[in-house]
Amino acid sequence: MITYEEAFRRVMLYDKDYGTETVPLLKSNFRILAETIHADRDFPPFNRATKDGIAINFATFENGTSTFKIEATVNAGMPQQELKDANCCIEIMTGAVLPKNADTIIMYEDLDIKDGIATLLSTPKEGQNIHQQGADKLKGAALLEKGVKITPAEIGILASVGKKKVLVAKLPKVVVISTGNELVSVSETPKPHQIRTSNVISLQAALSAEQIIAKHIHISDSKRAITKNVKKALKQNDVLLLSGGVSKGKFDFIPEVMDDLGVEKVFHKVLQRPGKPFWFGIHDKLQTLVFSFPGNPVSTFINYYAYFIPWFKSSVGVGYSDQFVKLDESVANTTGMTLFNLVKTYWKNGSLFVSILKNNGSGDLTSLSEADGFICLPHKETDYEKGELVVFVGTK
Repeated sequence: MITYEEAFRRVMLYDKDYGTETVPLLKSNFRILAETIHADRDFPPFNRATKDGIAINFATFENGTSTFKIEATVNAGMPQQELKDANCCIEIMTGAVLPKNADTIIMYEDLDIKDGIATLLSTPKEGQNIHQQGADKLKGAALLEKGVKITPAEIGILASVGKKKVLVAKLPKVVVISTGNELVSVSETPKPHQIRTSNVISLQAALSAEQIIAKHIHISDSKRAITKNVKKALKQNDVLLLSGGVSKGKFDFIPEVMDDLGVEKVFHKVLQRPGKPFWFGIHDKLQTLVFSFPGNPVSTFINYYAYFIPWFKSSVGVGYSDQFVKLDESVANTTGMTLFNLVKTYWKNGSLFVSILKNNGSGDLTSLSEADGFICLPHKETDYEKGELVVFVGTK
C-alpha cells in the first residue's frame, strides 16, 4: 500500500495534452484558453470621456475664463469633433471621444448652464475625467495569457478584440460508471434493500463545472456485464471514472476485470482515510485512464477532488498548486495514514481558518453539502496545533 503523496505523484505522471479546438465565443465560457490574446489597438482606443458634462481647453480657464458658450454636443459613437473656439466648450457624454483642442472635462454637477452658457462652480484640474488613450493597454500588449480559465470577464475582453472564435484546450472524453445491484435510478422508488444512485450524479455535476459532459453507465454486479461494458467504454473514452467495486467484497470485480482487459494497474489502495481502496490504471494500447473510486459517497467525492481535478487541471494547462488554511483547533493524526477531514472555512483577522465538521464516516452523504472542502493531514507523531497551516482542497 502506498502513501497519499506517492499516489498523487503517480497520478500526475499521466497528465496528458488532449490538443486544442476552436469554439464560438460564448461556448468558450469556463473553458481553458489555449492562445495568448493581444490588443489589436490601444485600450481605450481614444481619449474617452468618463463623465457627462463639458469639454474645455484648460488654458482658457487658466487665463481667467469661467464661463463658456456651448458650441456643439458630442455623444458616444460619434467621430471625433473639434473645439473651434478655445473660449467655448462642447457638451460631451460619457464614452464619447474627447474633441480636438479640448483637454479637460467638467461634469454637470460642477456647472450652472443657462441659455447655452456653462458657468464653472468649482475649480477643475487639467486633464480630469478623461480615460487616456492606451492607459489600460497599448496595441500589441498581452491581454490574456494562455492557460487562463475563461470567465465572463475574459469573454468581454475577447469580444473587445473581435474574437468571434476562440482556441481552447480540448477536453478529455469522460464516462462515469457505477456498479451495484443495490442502486436504482433517481426517478425510481427504492425498495427497503435499495438506494438511489447519487455518487455518479455528483460526479457528473462536478464534471459539468469543468465543462465536461459525461455519460453515465450503470452495471450490475456481474463480472460478465462489467467486462462487456468496461471493454466498450475503454475504446470510446479517454477517462473512466468508476464508483464502487474495488474493495474486498465477493462482488468487487473491477480490479480483476481491468487486468483481464489489459488495463495496467498503477496502484491499488492508498494509505488514506477515506478512500483507501482507490484503484488507478491505464490501458497501454488505448491510453485510456481509469480512476476507480470506492463506492461510499464521501470516498468518491474526496478522491475526485484530491486526484482527478489536479490531473485534469494539469492536462488542460492550468497547473495545480496547494492552498493553505489555518486550523482553529488542534488535531491529532497518529494513524499512519493521511486523513481527509471535511471542513467549513471562515475569515478571521485576514486569515482563512477552517473548522472540522463531524460526520458519520464515508457513507455520510449529507455531510458533503455542509463542507466547503477538506484538509489533508499526513501522519504526524505530534499534534497539529491550533493556527497551524495545512493543505486545503476546496469543493465549492
